[in-house]
Amino acid sequence: MIAVEKLSKRFGDVHAVDDLSFTVRPGSVTGFLGPNGAGKTTTLRMLLGLVSPSSGTATIDGKRYVDLETPIKSVGAVLESTAFHPGHTARVHLRVLCTAAGISPNRVDEVLELVDLRSAGTRRIGGFSLGMRQRLAVASALLGDPAVLILDEPANGLDPEGIHWLRGFLRALAVDGRTVLVSSHVLTEMAKTIDDVIVINHGKLVATGPLSEFGSLEDTYLELVRS
Repeated sequence: MIAVEKLSKRFGDVHAVDDLSFTVRPGSVTGFLGPNGAGKTTTLRMLLGLVSPSSGTATIDGKRYVDLETPIKSVGAVLESTAFHPGHTARVHLRVLCTAAGISPNRVDEVLELVDLRSAGTRRIGGFSLGMRQRLAVASALLGDPAVLILDEPANGLDPEGIHWLRGFLRALAVDGRTVLVSSHVLTEMAKTIDDVIVINHGKLVATGPLSEFGSLEDTYLELVRS
């Protein structure tokens, strides 16, 4: 389970995240929503140990990310800033990650199959579309077969077919008992994908609960962030 408790982050006089608390339960897809500048990415980066909180805690199964024994086998993440060497093939990129993490290279073909990129495994990443890069980022996050997935705007660059694939893929991960936290601006698609909702604005929690309590997600979201 993901647990954020009284989490705050200040950059000088700016409160990017302000006394934020929420939980994300296993076996569900939870939508993490908020306008640009709401503090979503900063919160995710604190969860992943990339930014130190000013106060409060962000834990995964009761531990900070930096205290996990084998992070890649516990948490998989896709951030907007994910970068790849354009001269590497998809398969080489994943094999390098496997070597660094002590994971069997046999896992490479498995994750390429999961994200429907096996036929592109020998192509150089520099020739990939944005949507293919997004799929490769998801494959990278799944190498360690983690129980927790944290995805920041994973639908970016995906065409309608790719978005449909992502919806089914995230649902399958949740059915498998994993904890999935995903941020996105594609509200209509999120409404078809998620079980629970977390809405933040100006670094503060605005609302949280099951999707069934929100009625029309888009209308409720706009009302919440405008209030």
